[in-house]
Amino acid sequence: MTQFRHLILCSLLLTACAQAPVQPETDDQAGQLDQSDQSSQEAESATNLPNVDLSGEILFKYLLSEIASQRGHADLAAEGSIEVARKTRDPRLAMRAAQLALQSGQMDQAVEAIKIWREIEPDSPVAMRTLAAALLRSGRLDEARQELLNVLQAKDTQTGQTFFQMYQMIAPYPDKEEALKLMRELAQQYPGVAEAHWAVAQLALAAGDEALALSEARQARGLRPEWDMAASLESHLLRKSDPQQALKVLRTYLSRYPGASEIRLQYARELLEQKQLRQARDEFQRLADEAPDNPEMAFAIALISIQMNDLQGAETQLKQALAKGKKDKDTVQYYLGQLSEARKNEDEAIGYYRQVTGGEHLYAAQIRIVFLLNNRGKFEEALEQLHQMKASDNQQRVQLVLIEAQLLRSSNKYPEVYQLLRKNLESLPDHPDLLYETGMAADMIGEHKEFVKLMRKLIQIKPDHAHAYNALGYSMLERNENLAEAMELVKKALQLAPDDSAIMDSVGWGHYRNGNLEESLKMLRRAYAANPDPEIAAHLGEVLWQSGNKEEAKKIWQESLKANEGSVPLKAVMKRLMP
Repeated sequence: MTQFRHLILCSLLLTACAQAPVQPETDDQAGQLDQSDQSSQEAESATNLPNVDLSGEILFKYLLSEIASQRGHADLAAEGSIEVARKTRDPRLAMRAAQLALQSGQMDQAVEAIKIWREIEPDSPVAMRTLAAALLRSGRLDEARQELLNVLQAKDTQTGQTFFQMYQMIAPYPDKEEALKLMRELAQQYPGVAEAHWAVAQLALAAGDEALALSEARQARGLRPEWDMAASLESHLLRKSDPQQALKVLRTYLSRYPGASEIRLQYARELLEQKQLRQARDEFQRLADEAPDNPEMAFAIALISIQMNDLQGAETQLKQALAKGKKDKDTVQYYLGQLSEARKNEDEAIGYYRQVTGGEHLYAAQIRIVFLLNNRGKFEEALEQLHQMKASDNQQRVQLVLIEAQLLRSSNKYPEVYQLLRKNLESLPDHPDLLYETGMAADMIGEHKEFVKLMRKLIQIKPDHAHAYNALGYSMLERNENLAEAMELVKKALQLAPDDSAIMDSVGWGHYRNGNLEESLKMLRRAYAANPDPEIAAHLGEVLWQSGNKEEAKKIWQESLKANEGSVPLKAVMKRLMP
């Protein structure tokens, strides 16, 4: 027997060194054994070992299961280990068998192994918790309920901590209503335990019963007013229904416990969510003062300062974040570039963007460099920068093509725009963005038949593309062709995008072309109120003029021309109607 004990203990130690520990009672691995439970249980079990002779068969099967485990044959390892546990009745081997079965997902074998363990050590709280978790994972709720009651009634149980552990076990259960029901049954016998109410509140939230969740969270906070997790949960539950009360819960807690940094961080974020920017910045500043070496606080303050249009304050904080060694330097450089752009310092912005060498903002920074170079009149350099960019997928590839088309368009190179888009459309013939932009480019250079063909194809491929309907319908209206179909198209576009001012303008212009001046005025006034665009002003003025309201038409034209001196549509309609 002594020889057997020594061999098993040595082997278990070697196994523990060779394998990563299995984590029990967590959200994603409920029912497994954690390292601390395993260590304490082994110490307890060492005093309650069976009197079993080491036979060749037992030794062979034990070593076989361990070797199988080491070599990744989880099923074989679990099968062999549980057979050894049955024959030896050794609690450590039963625990090991349970561990291997849980690792391989053989829940029935895991439950059997843990039950052997429970029979040998009926008072072990670790065995009780592990069995309950395994039963929950197996969907055996009624059996798990009794085992959880046993856990709560075990000797020397710390009830509050136990409810935390039970919450971790029950939370992953797929039927959230049944999980809530189970926790309420367990908690009802402990009305004075704050953690019990907290656990019920969390499961009620998961089950969609926010009223119950809030009630339970408030009871938890009432029982333990100093407990930050109760206050945090109550505030979280109030965010949607009563955001001001959510803030009040946190503010009240902080007035009593000003050093609660996690609650203060939640309070600061909630203020930010509610657009109380100055107060949010003050709270983040307080957190930054308490942790002066934390670059994340300086970065948060900088982002809030940007929203407040405090560009100088934002720059100071970003540079502090950089000086404090923020790991994500690329993000800081990107936002410094954004600040420089806001100040109209494009050269400085390009410098910052060039220092973004990786991370989530690399692509955006490179695109900003392209646009800024083009704005500076460096078209060839912008194009070279664009051609150096690497697309990670088709969507980015198309985006780069569209940006190049935009650069060419800004230089009035319309035939080149069409050729570029047409060439890339050959590779991706059904891409909606390429179809739309190629069609618009075709229309720009007078390829009207090609425009119509592409727009009809786009509508067929993507029947909810509002701008395709609008472009095709408006083109017909401008040519005074197929007015009935044109109106159907622009009305369909408005149905898909009822708040789009350009589409409202098309519908208004369609009514005008069809002689419905009253309906036309209603729609064009609505479009102009939403967006005082010069082309909409041109249309509205023309309809007013033709309706006899010439003074109002002149007023709209003149106001719009003052704000848009280079508008070709405005100048054209004014020249035509009031030469």
